[in-house]
Amino acid sequence: MADLAWLGEGLVLVVGASGGVGQALFAVLQARLGAERVRAASRHTEPRLDLLDEASVAAAAQAVSAWAQAQGQPLRLVIDATGFLHGQGFEPEKALRQLDPAHMAHAFAVNAIGPALLMKHLLPLLPRQGRSVFATLSAKVGSIGDNRLGGWHSYRASKAALNQLVRTAAIELARSRPQALCVALHPGTVDTGLSQPFAKTGLTVRSPAEAAERLLGVMAGLPEGGSGGFFDSEGRPLPW
Repeated sequence: MADLAWLGEGLVLVVGASGGVGQALFAVLQARLGAERVRAASRHTEPRLDLLDEASVAAAAQAVSAWAQAQGQPLRLVIDATGFLHGQGFEPEKALRQLDPAHMAHAFAVNAIGPALLMKHLLPLLPRQGRSVFATLSAKVGSIGDNRLGGWHSYRASKAALNQLVRTAAIELARSRPQALCVALHPGTVDTGLSQPFAKTGLTVRSPAEAAERLLGVMAGLPEGGSGGFFDSEGRPLPW
C-alpha cells in the first residue's frame, strides 16, 4: 500500500477521474484520505473540465482554489489521468501512409495541449512551501530513445511533446516552489478501454486498482531533484 503520509493534511485533485486509471486513483485516495480531501475533475463533474476548452480548465482551477481556501489546507497533489489513443474513428497508425491530420491534431490536443493548460492553471495553486506533486500520465512509447518499433505516430509524438512540456514547466515551477515536483509517469499496461485492444500475449497487464497503488507509490518515492523527470511504474527513470 502506497505511503500517503507525505501529503499531511493536504488536498488532492484527480483530473480525468471518469477514465479507468483516474477512477481507480480517485477511489483509492478517497478511501484512504476521506471524501472531503479528494476532488475529481472531468467532463462529467461540476464545474465541468474539458481539456479542449481552456475556459473550462480555468473555471475548474478557480473552483479548486476556492475549495482549498474553504478547507484551510493546501493543494498537495494533482494527478492528470487523461489521455487519447483510439476512438472517434481513429486507430493507432501502423505506417506513415495512415497519417491523418485530424487524428494527429486531436491526439496533440488531448495528450499535450490539454495537460499543458492544466499545468498553466493548476501549478500556481500548489503551495510555495513544502512538498507537492503534479503528475501527468505519459507513456513509455512516447520515449524517443526507447522507440524500436515505430508506428503509433500520433500517440508517440503527442506523448513526447507532453514529456517536453513537463520538463519545461518543472524548470519554471522550481523558481517559485522549490520543493514541488512536476513529473510524467508511465503507468504500464492497464486493463482499461484505452489499452485493451492492444494488450499482447505475454505482456504484463495490471488492473486499474493495482496500477493506481503503484503510481501512488512512485509519487511518494519521487527523489529530491526528480522534478521534470519521466518515470515508469516502478519509479525508474525512462529515457527521453
